Amino acid sequence: MIEQRFFRFLQERIGLDVESVGAPMVERALRQRCAALAANGLDDYWVRLQQSAEEQQALIEAVIVPETWFFRYPESFAALVGLAHKRLAELAGARPLRILSLPCSTGEEPYSISMALLDSGMSPSAFGIDGLDISPISVAKAQQAVYGRNSFRGSDLAFRQRHFTERDEGHQLDERVCQQVRLQVGNVLDPQLKRREGQYDFVFCRNLLIYFDVPTQRRVFEVLKQLTHAQGVLFIGPAEGSLLARLGMRPLGIAQSFAYVRQQESAALAVSKPLPVTRAQPAPLAAPRAPAPAPRPLRSVAAPSAAQPAQDKDDLLAAIARQANAGDSEQARANCARYLQLFAPTAQVYYWLGLLSDTEGNSQDALIHYRKALYLEPQHPEALIHLAALLASQGDIAGARRLQERAARVGRESER
Repeated sequence: MIEQRFFRFLQERIGLDVESVGAPMVERALRQRCAALAANGLDDYWVRLQQSAEEQQALIEAVIVPETWFFRYPESFAALVGLAHKRLAELAGARPLRILSLPCSTGEEPYSISMALLDSGMSPSAFGIDGLDISPISVAKAQQAVYGRNSFRGSDLAFRQRHFTERDEGHQLDERVCQQVRLQVGNVLDPQLKRREGQYDFVFCRNLLIYFDVPTQRRVFEVLKQLTHAQGVLFIGPAEGSLLARLGMRPLGIAQSFAYVRQQESAALAVSKPLPVTRAQPAPLAAPRAPAPAPRPLRSVAAPSAAQPAQDKDDLLAAIARQANAGDSEQARANCARYLQLFAPTAQVYYWLGLLSDTEGNSQDALIHYRKALYLEPQHPEALIHLAALLASQGDIAGARRLQERAARVGRESER
């Protein structure tokens, strides 16, 4: 059994909740590092770890497993294009747009931002992108900008023909795209980041929080909120919305974009139809969705009549998503109720009901709805994450950690 001191080191240094990645992964990393140093057991390795900043970084690298690809969550990039042109017009030449990708991993996200904006006709002088990641190895790979097959997923890869040159070692990204991105090693918990307060018009920080405990999640979101300009937009991962709502931010209202703004800015910034952007089409991922009215007891429901096309189901779910993302909780709830009257219960509708209740502060109803979602779909990632956050806020730390671990497992399996 690995001693808690190593877990505490990772939590203090990078905010890692060890249970989110699983203790066996950390144990494997420790065995690798002990072997690399020929350390005489964990006590010897602990002494070396404390004495060497280089070894501390090596352990972090051994634990971190970057997983990303170009144009992941394509709706976010389509939304960015429309919002960026609007923001640029508001700036009226005063300065270029400033965009942050954190963590930037091996570069696929910041380079996707660069390609999307260049493809939309934006001048290279009109924007700049900062990419920040805790891993020097990942940053070095991003600087090389050579990518293999795993970075290109989905059926629409036209951007690869436009922006890459095929080489023996992989696909080399064009210098025109790379020049828009400045890559650096950095930690989201580094106090030095405060110097950039309010600097960025758009901040991308996605799928980072599942690796943190709840207090660290709150700290990180406060940092992100500070980095984002008062009129700026924060793009997050699909399962991270309810915490932002508690921090005074709200969804912008562009379906499946996972874009959040400060409460008072949302009405002015919303765009009804983002400009199109050529992109890869990864398999659809669950978007933050909205909950519905008080669910009925689970029972068989009559199938829709022939006069009611099966597609109505999907249309209704899409309407609920749009309304919830736009902040129209009353209509979203009404459509959730309608769905449950017409169709068999589904985890997605109960998840939306839980999220609506959660953001309104009705934690008891939120618990009921999240649990019904997990009864119907035990591995529903968003219900797992949000129920974990809710349990933690009520003091059930052990229960929250169990759910966080399940959610992290689901995320890793789906991305494989």
